[in-house]
Amino acid sequence: MDQIPYQSLPDVLRRHAAELGTRPAIKFRKQGSFVVLNYAQYYDRALMVTRGLRKLGIEPGDRVAILSENRAGWIIADMGILSAGAVTVPIYPTNTPEQVTYALTHSEARIVFVSNRSQYRKLLKYHDALPQLKLVVSFERFLGEPGLPVTTFYQLSEIDDPILDDERREIEGVIDGINPDKLATIIYTSGTTGIPKGAMLSHGNLLFDAWYTIKKAGVLGDREVLLSFLPLSHVLERTVGYYLPVLKGGLIAFAESFEKIAENMVEVKPSLIVSVPRLFEKIYSRIFESVHQLSLFKRTMFRRALSIGRRYIYARYIEHRVGLLLQAQYLLADRIIFTKLRQRFGGNLKLCCCGGAPLDKEINEFFWIIGIPIIEGYGLTETSPVICINTFQQLRFGSVGTALEQTEIGIALDGEVLVRGPQVMQEYYKDPEASREAFEDGWFKTGDIGYLENGFLFITDRKKELIITAGGKNIAPQPIENLLKRDKYISQAIVFGDRKPYLTALLVPTLERLIEFALENKINYNDVADLVVHEPVRKLYEQRVAAANESLAHYETIKKFQLLPRDFSVEAGELTPTLKLKRKVIAEAYHDKIEEMYAEH
Repeated sequence: MDQIPYQSLPDVLRRHAAELGTRPAIKFRKQGSFVVLNYAQYYDRALMVTRGLRKLGIEPGDRVAILSENRAGWIIADMGILSAGAVTVPIYPTNTPEQVTYALTHSEARIVFVSNRSQYRKLLKYHDALPQLKLVVSFERFLGEPGLPVTTFYQLSEIDDPILDDERREIEGVIDGINPDKLATIIYTSGTTGIPKGAMLSHGNLLFDAWYTIKKAGVLGDREVLLSFLPLSHVLERTVGYYLPVLKGGLIAFAESFEKIAENMVEVKPSLIVSVPRLFEKIYSRIFESVHQLSLFKRTMFRRALSIGRRYIYARYIEHRVGLLLQAQYLLADRIIFTKLRQRFGGNLKLCCCGGAPLDKEINEFFWIIGIPIIEGYGLTETSPVICINTFQQLRFGSVGTALEQTEIGIALDGEVLVRGPQVMQEYYKDPEASREAFEDGWFKTGDIGYLENGFLFITDRKKELIITAGGKNIAPQPIENLLKRDKYISQAIVFGDRKPYLTALLVPTLERLIEFALENKINYNDVADLVVHEPVRKLYEQRVAAANESLAHYETIKKFQLLPRDFSVEAGELTPTLKLKRKVIAEAYHDKIEEMYAEH
C-alpha cells in the first residue's frame, strides 16, 4: 500500500511550486483573453491571501467562507485560507439570503469572500444576524454599505507587494503544523430535505479521496487539462475537479459560464471534466435531435454505428476480449461518425467524471460508444466524496463501480448502503445528535438503498424517496424518471405515488421540440401555459408516456400525468444547487395538480 507523500493540501501546492514551477496551473478569461498562472505564481498568490488574513487576525481553526461562482479567485482564496491553518466554508452562489445567513452564523465565519455585489446584497439583508462577520472580501470592485465593510481581493492580498522571505518562512511554519487530522472545511449539505448539516472534512479525508481516486482511475497523467464549471462549493468539483488536478500537477481552466461550456470546450480542449448527469442528458438529447434531422440513409448509418459500438465496448471493457472483425468495424464507425462528435468536446477528452445523482445506463453507454468514457462513481459530501468508481479495467454499466482502497462497503438489513474508510467525515459541526444518528457500529449510513454484485455497487434509490404504493409495492422513482427524460419531448420528470393506488408524474416538456410540434400541427397558442393544455399536445404526451410504460412492470407504469409550462429551477427552490429534485418542495408547490390526478380514483 503506497503512502500519501503530503501532510496537507497547502503542502501539495508548496511542493509543486518548488518542483514544477513554471508548469501552468490555472487558466481563466480576463477582458476577452486567457490568463495563465503557473504553479509558482499560484502558490505566491495563495500566500498573499494568507498574509492578508493573518493581518486581519485569522488564526488556525478560524472559519472563513467563500460565496462565489467558479473562478480563479475561488481556489486561490481556498489555498490561502488553508495555508493560514483556517477552515474554508464554501457556500453555493445560488443560495438564498436565508441559507447564506444560516451557513455563516452556524459556522461562525469571521470573513467571507464574495464574487460580486449581487452576493454581497445577500449578506446585507440579514446583516444584524451576522455580528461575528468582520469583513467582506470581494473578487470584483464595488462600494460597500455602512456597517458591513468591503475590501477587494487585491487589497487583501497586497498584490503589488511580493511575499518577503521572512513572511514566507512564517506562513510555511504554519503549513508545517497542519497534519492530516486537522479540519480543512465545513461543507453544508445542499439538502433535498431538512436543515443543512455541516460535514467536517479534514485534510487527510480530502487528500486520501483525491489520491486514491487517481490511483484507481489508472489513466490520469501529470498534464491533464480540466474544464471547471460545476460549483466548487460542491464536494465533487472540489475534490475531483480541483484538488485532484492539483495533486497531479494538471491545469484547471475555468469555464466562463454554464451557457458557454460548449464554446469553452472547443477553446480549452480539456482532457477531463466533472459534471452531474443533467449536462450529459442535455448533450445526449441534442445529439439525437441532430440525428433526427438527417436523411434516412445517414440515420441508418448512425444507428448501425451505435450497434457496432455497443458490442465493441462490452467486448473490450466488460469481457476484455475483442475480435478482429469487431475491432475493424468499430474503427471504421469511429473514423466516419464518432470522431466528428468528439470534436464538439474539443477533441482531447480522455474521460468525464459523473456523480451527484444516478446517470441513465443508456446515456452512459452512448458516451462510451462515441469515445467519451464517463467514469460514474458514488459518494456523498460526508465521504469527501468518492466511495467507489467504475474504471476502464473494472466497469459495469448501471453500477457505480467498486470501492477505493481501504474502503469498505456494507449493506444493512433494510438495503441501506453503509461505508467506512479514511475519506469518511469526522462528524457534523455542532450537531452531536445528527452525528450519532449518521453512524452505526463505526459504519456511516449513506441513506441510499443499493446492493453489491461481484464487488460492484448498484444504487437503486434514496432511502427516504422510495415510493410504497397502496398495494404495498416498493418502487424506486429515479429509474422511471430517467426513462421518461430520455424522450426527446420530455426535459424533466418527477414521479409520485407514495401510499397511492398508482403512479403519476409531473412532466416538463422540452420547449424547443414542443414549439416545433406546434408549428408542424398549426396549433395557435398565446404562451407555453396555453400550449401544454391543447388536445393535440396532450395526445402527443400520452403516446410518449405509453411508449415508456412498455418497458416497465405493470405496477411501475405512469397512469396519469400533468404537463408543466416551465422547468424546475434552483431559484424556485425546486432543485438543489447540483440539480437534484427537491421532492418535498415540488410536491407542496404542485399539491393541487398531483391530487387532481388521484381525484377520480
